[in-house]
Amino acid sequence: MNVQIERVKYDNHEIIKLLFDYSKEVIAKIRTIPGARWSRSMRCWYIADQPQKITALQNIGIHVEQKSISNSIIDDANSDLLIRFSDYMKAKRYSAKTINSYVECMRIFLNFHSQKHYLEIDNKDVDNFNRSYILKKKLSATYQGQFINAIKLFYAKIPRKKLVLDYMERPRTGSPLPKVLSKEDVAKLLSSTENIKHKSMLSLIYSCGLRRGELINMKIIDIDSKRSVINLRHAKGDKDRIVPLSEKILTLLREYYKKYRPQKWLFEGQIAGTQYTETSLNHIFQRAKMKANIKIPCTLHSLRHCYATHLLEAGTDIRYIQALLGHKHSKTTEIYTHVTTKSIQKIKSPFDDLDI
Repeated sequence: MNVQIERVKYDNHEIIKLLFDYSKEVIAKIRTIPGARWSRSMRCWYIADQPQKITALQNIGIHVEQKSISNSIIDDANSDLLIRFSDYMKAKRYSAKTINSYVECMRIFLNFHSQKHYLEIDNKDVDNFNRSYILKKKLSATYQGQFINAIKLFYAKIPRKKLVLDYMERPRTGSPLPKVLSKEDVAKLLSSTENIKHKSMLSLIYSCGLRRGELINMKIIDIDSKRSVINLRHAKGDKDRIVPLSEKILTLLREYYKKYRPQKWLFEGQIAGTQYTETSLNHIFQRAKMKANIKIPCTLHSLRHCYATHLLEAGTDIRYIQALLGHKHSKTTEIYTHVTTKSIQKIKSPFDDLDI
C-alpha cells in the first residue's frame, strides 16, 4: 500500500497530508492511527507532523513514498542534503524503516534551525532543540535517542564546523523487565485460538521466539522440514539465522497449509499473494488474550520473551538463546536472567528464620 505524503501548514499547525487513490482498506488502516483526521477543505486524510506518526504508518503496512522528501516545507538546499543522506543509508543497506525515520528526524531538526546554516549548528543548538522541541512535545526518550542517532550519523558524513559529536549524549532510559507469562498461561492463550491460521501464527512466534516482522516476512520456502529448521532471512539488522522447528509445530503448520494453501508468504492476507499485516496480527493476540482471561499486561512481543525465559528456566545455555533470538550482544539476552523464577524461588528469605 503506497501513500504519498505532503507537508503543509493547516490551521497554524504543521501536518502531513496523506495522498492515495481511494481504498477502503487504506482508510481503515489510517483510522487506527491516533489523531488521524479527514479534512473536507483539503479533501484528504492528514496526521500531525511527528516522527512517531510516520512510524505508525509503516507499522500498519503502508509504504511512505520517498518522493515526499522533495515536497518538504524546509528549503531546497536542505532537501538536497536529506536526499544525499537517504542515498548514503541506502548504499549502506540500512532498513527502509530506519532510513525513513532518520530522514524524518533530520528534516525536523534542520527545519527547527532554519535560520541557521547547517554547518553553523553547534551543541548548544542541540540542547535547545531537546528542550524546545523534544521535551515541549513530550516525546519519549526512545524518540529522543532516535534524533540523536540521526544527527550523529548525518553530521559524521558531511563536513562540520561547530558540532562536536563526542559531546552529544543519548538520553537515559529505564530498564523495564520483559513481561513474561507462565507456560500454563501461554497454553491457555494458544488453546483459546480456534482458527487454525491464527493459532499457527501465535504458536510459531512462541515456539521459535520470532519477532512479528520475521513471521510476516516468512515464505513457504523458508520452512525446511527435512532438516527441522526455519531459515529466517533478512531479519533485524539484515541478518540471516536458523531456528529449530519442532515436530509438533510442523504438524500444526501442515494442517494449516492444507486448509489455506498460501502461494508465496507462509501467512497471507485476505487477498492471495499479499502479506499479513502487523496490525491484524496484534488484534489476533489481543483477542486470544481476552478469551483466555489473561490479566497480566503483555503484548504480542511477550511471546518472544516467554520463549527465551522458558528456555533459560529449562537449563538452556544463554549463549544458545542469544543465537536463537538473533541478538548481537550478550547483554541484550542477559536481561532474561532477571525474570527467570527458577533460581529466585530457591532463595530462602531471612524472614523465615525469625521466631515470631
